Amino acid sequence: MPKFISKIIAWIIDRSLSAFVSFITGVRPKFEGDLNFTPDNKVYFANHASHGDFVMVWISLPHKWRKVVRPVAGADYWLQGKIRKFIIQNVFNALLIMRNGNDPKAITMQMTEEISNGSSLIIFPEGTRNTDDQTILLPFKSGIYHLARENPDVRFVPIWIDNINRVLPKGKLIPVPIICDVFIGEEMALHPNESKDEFLERTRNALLALAPETKRGSHHANAV
Repeated sequence: MPKFISKIIAWIIDRSLSAFVSFITGVRPKFEGDLNFTPDNKVYFANHASHGDFVMVWISLPHKWRKVVRPVAGADYWLQGKIRKFIIQNVFNALLIMRNGNDPKAITMQMTEEISNGSSLIIFPEGTRNTDDQTILLPFKSGIYHLARENPDVRFVPIWIDNINRVLPKGKLIPVPIICDVFIGEEMALHPNESKDEFLERTRNALLALAPETKRGSHHANAV
């Protein structure tokens, strides 16, 4: 397929998919003035409950910012089938990684290279989708720490996606219209001499603080 045809098709899919997701979830792009940071040198990290998670992060960002944002996705899933492969590569320009590889350092360096080339990334530090309704957020894998250590100037932005697991549950293909929310927190960075455990706890707590369940619990405690 000629490159210019691919670009046209990708643009049509991008606009159509964005409109469709906004219609069934109610999520709209943020205005640049609503966010207290610039789009440069960012790693957006979010909770993970569905294959639609990175689309929700994508949709919530200002449209112009998406040009430099690359979701980090598993090659084993997204390279299955021509349509899926076209969408992930041409519409979202995702950075595809081999999740079953035996060299996690290679994945970190792959992401670091993209950051040095001017890309911002979308990652999911839990490492897998959380399908346990009793667990708000799974423990973070160490990858986010190693990425921060390799890129000390990069800022990490927590993003909480609420209700998407009901729209597109694991194993389901047809989405159900349900109002969702995307909450974007303040940017943060690795502190000098901060240990792995400290950074993982701090980033996880920053993400948890955005969750409606956490906010309701805090309000209840304050009321008591």
